[in-house]
Amino acid sequence: MKAMILAAGLGTRMRPLTEHTPKPLLKVGGKPLIVWHLEALRAASITEVVINTAWLGQTLEKALGDGSRYGLDIRWSHESEGKPLETAGGIVQALSLLGHQPFLLVNGDIWLRYRFTPLRDALAPGRQAHLVLVDNPPHHPDGDFLLACGERAPEAGQRYPLAPVDAGRAGQRLTYAGLAVYSPSLFEGLPRGVRPLAPLLREAIADGLVSGEHFPGPWVDVGTPERLNLLDHEIRHGLI
Repeated sequence: MKAMILAAGLGTRMRPLTEHTPKPLLKVGGKPLIVWHLEALRAASITEVVINTAWLGQTLEKALGDGSRYGLDIRWSHESEGKPLETAGGIVQALSLLGHQPFLLVNGDIWLRYRFTPLRDALAPGRQAHLVLVDNPPHHPDGDFLLACGERAPEAGQRYPLAPVDAGRAGQRLTYAGLAVYSPSLFEGLPRGVRPLAPLLREAIADGLVSGEHFPGPWVDVGTPERLNLLDHEIRHGLI
């Protein structure tokens, strides 16, 4: 399995920290956010990694190089520095580097302690995506998707169907963690250009082609300087 790390965000909400440093290189617990992912991928024996970039992409490539220092083979997919392609558009541009097998996708601006190994076999035949979902954080209380787990609370790591939030099915509405496995078939044939991921996912979910699982954490969407500082404090003091 190959992996792709999304690192093309402009980092607008993190300024002034990101004026000269791409957001994935901001440090928590003594190392850059993206290095936490690289180490987790290596631990799961996922060694071929594609990273897309936009804002300060050359700075990011210079810092990480070809990945050999982490025991990885990193390939780069550079987008326009001022106009990233959004998630699906970035994946479409990188498809030739990702190949034809399911690949792991993780956002470069999240922090989590998840063992990636189980995701190697997470995508069932015929499915186009398997999403990892977390409890809704305070800044996103309504969640993103419905995990169709019935009336009971979902078991961590157990695969469940995803359903449209208005499907009338019993389940739990949760937030997309920015971690998933995707089949290239979800993106093949799409023209290059700016394209968000959410509409593609909603269509695939409506067609019954997406599964999901609940991850109880720890997980942090590092979207503001305040969250970055809090996360750094909690890691350094053993609170998370």
